[in-house]
Amino acid sequence: MRRDLDLVRGILLSIEGSNSPNLSALLDSMNIKSEAELDQFTYHIAMLIDQAHFLNGNAAHTYGGKSWLDIELTWTGHEFLDNIRDSEIWNQTKAGAEKLGGFSLELVGSLAKGFVRKKIEQHTGVELDI
Repeated sequence: MRRDLDLVRGILLSIEGSNSPNLSALLDSMNIKSEAELDQFTYHIAMLIDQAHFLNGNAAHTYGGKSWLDIELTWTGHEFLDNIRDSEIWNQTKAGAEKLGGFSLELVGSLAKGFVRKKIEQHTGVELDI
């Protein structure tokens, strides 16, 4: 299964906007309907919790497989989301990353951070050393 960065962004935004999300609440908020969408969604949730460490969640093992309760953003997840929140920044970041062909999540975060820094400098005239 391929990693979908738009889905990653959507998941992070949905979790941030929810008071105490669980898998069922997220499925509703993101309008996940088909089995294929559900498989892709749960694959990304697991990666964001177990590998990227952008989320924390309590695993609940059911007959249907693993589910997640009490999902929340980690500090790292908040930081990444803050860099990709703005739609213009997100579109620039995706376009820049796609020009490279293959790219890591770390590269996407760094690229977004660079676009944020550039936007801040344009609006304030202050050069940031970050």
